[in-house]
Amino acid sequence: MNTILITIVSLCAIGIVSAVILYIVAQKFNVEEDPRIDTVEGLLPGANCGGCGYPGCRGLAEAIVKANDMEGLLCPVGGTAGMQKIAAALGREVSEAAPKIAVVRCNGSCDNRPRINRYDGAPSCAVEHALYAGETACIYGCLGCGDCVEACVFDAIHMDETTGLPVVNDKCVACGACVKACPRSIIELRNRGPKERRIFVACVNKEKGGTARKACSVACIGCSKCAKACTFEAISIENNLAYIDFTKCRLCRKCVGVCPTGAIQEINFPARKITPEIQETENTPAVAAEAKETVKPAALTAETAVTGTLVPTAVTVVKEVVVTEEVVTVEEEIVTVEEEIVTVEDVSAGEKAEEPEMTEEREVVEETIPEEEKKEVPRKVDLATDEEIDFKI
Repeated sequence: MNTILITIVSLCAIGIVSAVILYIVAQKFNVEEDPRIDTVEGLLPGANCGGCGYPGCRGLAEAIVKANDMEGLLCPVGGTAGMQKIAAALGREVSEAAPKIAVVRCNGSCDNRPRINRYDGAPSCAVEHALYAGETACIYGCLGCGDCVEACVFDAIHMDETTGLPVVNDKCVACGACVKACPRSIIELRNRGPKERRIFVACVNKEKGGTARKACSVACIGCSKCAKACTFEAISIENNLAYIDFTKCRLCRKCVGVCPTGAIQEINFPARKITPEIQETENTPAVAAEAKETVKPAALTAETAVTGTLVPTAVTVVKEVVVTEEVVTVEEEIVTVEEEIVTVEDVSAGEKAEEPEMTEEREVVEETIPEEEKKEVPRKVDLATDEEIDFKI
């Protein structure tokens, strides 16, 4: 009985002493942690994707709390809205960042890039890239094994069975997992753009134009036509390959139209309007003999009558005469002529317009018009009666 009692007391004493020692050690080596870290971690989405560049959401929360400002810190999953909530909790300000999306810079589909052999091995892009150039003649293009699809935890990318290329959908949060998984670096994070519109060069082949074109019909050949067409200096040519800087691009689409191989892709743009070309024939311009007379500021029609009194005014008469294969335009100015103010009254179709009575008061000054400058004065025609109105200067 005494043995049992002594054993129990000894064990209790050892436990109490051990607890005191552990408490002293814990207080001595205690690492104080900012309670705001837990607050920030609770505001993060908890995806732990690593797209922010830190080991999980806890690592990003620690970096945000320890940093003096939030410049360069972004959770791609939560986006700008999530960062604004965190900034409000910490009493800071955050600049709005443009949303991004993963872009596959390869258009080497089965039709554009023919296969020259067959890969029979582990279905992994990393393994195939390490072994040899791939199933096609392009050593830079997509291998099509789907490592990027396996790396995405948001179901934002899948393989197209028709083209054999990965396709990114709207679920993409720009975490960058697919970018890291691609051994050939054909996936890039770019700005989503206004209305989800984007322009980029869908090629990463750095070989010379002839070699690249043999491997893929839509390869970039480095011709520099797109760079010359761009007025914003957004396109650069390096290693026989064009690259569009999305921070400078204004989405004008001039580069798309001049690309001879179609290597530049335009996403979510409306269809281009095709202007039909006018075909010239032997009968163009049409054979006709008609004269058009335009009098400004008043215009006469076939169903109008003319009445009024004359006042001094200057009238410019423009005549267009179309003759067989040429159009002749003659402009003549009648100066200082006292004529009637013309008022236009509608006349019904069944009634015939009466011939206007016109009185003319004119003063001929021989000194103002030299003899050699005198020319024939054009005649006015009353369109209602088809009769000419004769007047002299």
